Amino acid sequence: MKPTLRPGLGQHLTLTPQLRQAIRLLQLSSIELEAEVAELLDGNPLLERADEAEPDDDGDGDGADQAAADAGAEPVDTGEAVAAETGDFDDGLDWYGRDSDGDSGGEDDGDHLFAVSEPEDLHDHLYWQLHLTPMGDRDRAIAVALIEAIGEDGYLTESLDAIRASLRPAIDVTLEEMLPVLHRIQHFDPLGVGAIDLADCLSIQLGALSPDTPGLTLARRFAAGHLEALARHGPARLAAELDVDPAGLAVAVDLLRSLDPRPGAQITPAAPEYIRPDCVAWREGGVWKVALAHGCQPQLCINRRYQRLLARASREDAHYLRSQLQEARWLIRSLQSRADTLLRVARCIVRQQSGFLDHGPEAMRPLTLREVAEELGLHESTVSRATVRKYLRTPRGTFEFRHFFASGVGTGDGGAASSTAIQAMIRKLIEAEDPRRPLSDARMAAELKAAGIPVARRTVAKYREAMNIPSSNERQRLG
Repeated sequence: MKPTLRPGLGQHLTLTPQLRQAIRLLQLSSIELEAEVAELLDGNPLLERADEAEPDDDGDGDGADQAAADAGAEPVDTGEAVAAETGDFDDGLDWYGRDSDGDSGGEDDGDHLFAVSEPEDLHDHLYWQLHLTPMGDRDRAIAVALIEAIGEDGYLTESLDAIRASLRPAIDVTLEEMLPVLHRIQHFDPLGVGAIDLADCLSIQLGALSPDTPGLTLARRFAAGHLEALARHGPARLAAELDVDPAGLAVAVDLLRSLDPRPGAQITPAAPEYIRPDCVAWREGGVWKVALAHGCQPQLCINRRYQRLLARASREDAHYLRSQLQEARWLIRSLQSRADTLLRVARCIVRQQSGFLDHGPEAMRPLTLREVAEELGLHESTVSRATVRKYLRTPRGTFEFRHFFASGVGTGDGGAASSTAIQAMIRKLIEAEDPRRPLSDARMAAELKAAGIPVARRTVAKYREAMNIPSSNERQRLG
């Protein structure tokens, strides 16, 4: 068949550069947005922060717009306050809705971030101690190899044979040479680091205790060979099997529980994640109100000095300035669109979840992205972008927007209960249970059914595991 060209009409969606930018800015967190805006400010002379803008020397803003028009550019709204919606939050009320003496509530609105030094990791901490320990060059090389093989929890992640192999061909060491060096590292701070397994870790920590410590002898016995049986059968059954006094065993078990099974975690804290609230909800006159958090939205405007240069610039320079002016205007509008969308979504969430704000997790209602999208007339993907890494500050704490979305389970009266509310009910049942006779998943399912929430036992088990709550058998041993 001979190829031919045929004209035709059709419709398709094209993402303009402005739309792409708006979508990208919407999905950024407030901290990421600040970094993005700082980079754009460095690259665009037509952009500046509103609080850093120089006053117009001529006092004639219209003249600047006219100069831009003469140079072939459209007049632009300078966007002196991109996040104008924050005004109804800074009106003499703090974020709890109480009267204040001004200065937007008298409390830190969460818009300040503090720089912290890089936290010292476990390896740095061990190397520092190694540097202070008298040791020969050969032993020091062995110690460095051992420290490198220690994981974040404080345990050796490789076998001693593998560590020996890593030292070759520079050093050929024997196991007898490595053990004294390993023993010295295991008594560094934190005590027990460099252990081969849990039994080794606990034995090292027990070895550092005073000989007259109550339960020490029995604790050493159990650490050396009965930890798995203790976890599987519990103290009472194991005491009968080993013919050990239950009271003495209880003292030994308490001693074991006082030890640190993950010594490395003391020195390797999780990297801090900084968040900044995007919106604030507070109650005023019995009504929940929502506003953008102070400082969450960059306030930008057009640099009037460069804007006036459009009328006098050469053709090449004028073309550059016009393109930068256009990009600046797009950015300001995208930021305004982002702020409007976040505020609309936050207000919808607070309206839908006012029961949670008033009464707690048990009053959380089922809510989906589609419900919010239909109510606001937005696309579901837009709502999704507006809820990722966006945070709402409330009197109950600061929560990610997505915290307020939960699937639902039908209730006996024809309503629905959210998964968050059911989890709160399960936690409440467990907190009130008899430690000697903890509730099974089937029993909790029966209790919830009696309260009008019919859920299956496997659903209760799924929610319990999601909250990191052990089973009834494990809770009984822990009690």
